[in-house]
Order: sequence, then C-alpha cells, then structure tokens
Amino acid sequence: MTSLAELEAVIATSSSAIVAFSGGVDSSLVAASAARVLGEQALAVTAVSPALASGELDGARSVAAAVGIAHREIDTDELARAGYRRNDSDRCYHCKTELYDRLAALARAEGYVSVFSGANVDDLGDWRPGLRAAAEHDVRHPLVEAGFRKSDVRRYATALRIPSAEKPAMPCLASRIPYGTEVAPAVLAQIDRAEQAVRSLGYQDIRVRHLGALGKVEFGAGELEDALEQPDAVTAAVLGAGYAEVEIDPEPLRSGSFTGLRPIPLAVTN
Repeated sequence: MTSLAELEAVIATSSSAIVAFSGGVDSSLVAASAARVLGEQALAVTAVSPALASGELDGARSVAAAVGIAHREIDTDELARAGYRRNDSDRCYHCKTELYDRLAALARAEGYVSVFSGANVDDLGDWRPGLRAAAEHDVRHPLVEAGFRKSDVRRYATALRIPSAEKPAMPCLASRIPYGTEVAPAVLAQIDRAEQAVRSLGYQDIRVRHLGALGKVEFGAGELEDALEQPDAVTAAVLGAGYAEVEIDPEPLRSGSFTGLRPIPLAVTN
C-alpha cells in the first residue's frame, strides 16, 4: 500500500529539485510533495512550445500557486530537432531530450541537485521513449520510486485538494498526428483551434486526431454518447478550424492508441 509518507521520503533523499511540471495530476502531486518537503528548494518548470495546448500554461500556473511551489516557464524548441519533426515512433524521445537538456542546464546553473518527472508505475508498461531520454539525463521519477500507480496519484491528489486531481490526461498536441506525418507549427495550431472549439461546446476529455484534411474527434467515455447524439455542433466546430472533413469516433478515447496509425481516407460527416 502506497502512502504520501513514502513519496515524501523519496523526495527527501534530494536536497533540492526541479520538477518537470505540466500541471497534469502526476506532475502536480510530485510538485505538491516537493513543496512540502523541500520548500524553497523546489521549483516547478513548465515548458512552453507550439505543442502546448491553449489553456495548459494558465492551468499549470494555477496549480503551482495552489500547491505553494515556485513556478517558472521556459521555452523549448523541439521543432528544431529533425527527429521530432520527422515524427517516427521515437518522437517523444526527441521531445523529452529537448526538455531535459534545458532542465539539466537550468539545474546546473542554479544549483539544483535533481530533476524530477511525473512518471508513475503504470507508465512503465506503455511505449514511452521519453523514459529513455530521462535515463540519459539522470531524471528521477519519485512516483515510480514510491510505487505509485495512476489510481494512487488521483487518490492522493484528491486528498490534498490539488486542483488537477480529476483533470483528464492532456498529452502534447503532436500526439494527435500519426507517425510518419511531419510535425509542423501550422498543423499543431490547427489541432489546437479544433480542440478549443470543441471544448467551447462544454466537452473536456477530447482529442482531434489530424488525418490530413480530416479531423477525427475522440471523446472520453463520459461524453461520447452526448456527442454522438448531437454531432452537428461538433462537426461545425472542427470544420471552422480548417478541416475539410470531420468524423466522430464511435469508440471512447483511448490514450496512446492513435499515433501508430497512418492516414487513411475516411468518410465525411456533415
């Protein structure tokens, strides 16, 4: 059985730390625990790039303030890396290498002993090339070290009243692009516009998958039935973002299930 005391004991083995901080529930629990244990020797850092969805930075700022950790924003330029733009199955490796290069440089410059991530035990069973980049930069994963699974993270985040305790997962915008399709700023911006337009309808747990001219919308299980019953507003929102075709996936959103697909022709929904 995991406990917050175990997580805090792991964090206490470092005298100071930077937390790679997205504002999602995993990094938020690490940040909250680091603030409790390390106080002013803990710093949450959020990477800002074209792959960051609108609203995510504001959310990270709010969570950092709520848990009482110092917060900083840095710019990352993963789009300058050919391996990232090429968007093979190791895209996340290039993205995380860019992030951890920047965080390691910041840690060296300002004397932080460790860099922490928000990876949990459940992440170890997924295809996570970013973990290879973390290993190459000696990044620590306190949730893994303390044996925390996603369910543990959400339970303790709720107990601590962390604002992101029930926040749906929000991977970077590039995760909506199938492997082999180049990542470009205009594509990321189009995906972002489409998702924000759908969220403006009241939906939260969604992805707009980029399949060339087609935007394929996935909804979480709790919102899918409503979307299928009222597709016109969703279709109009995605068309308004610049897609020529729209499809609503009849199956619930499955995080991580998409990027291995190749673009294929799909029917128009309008």
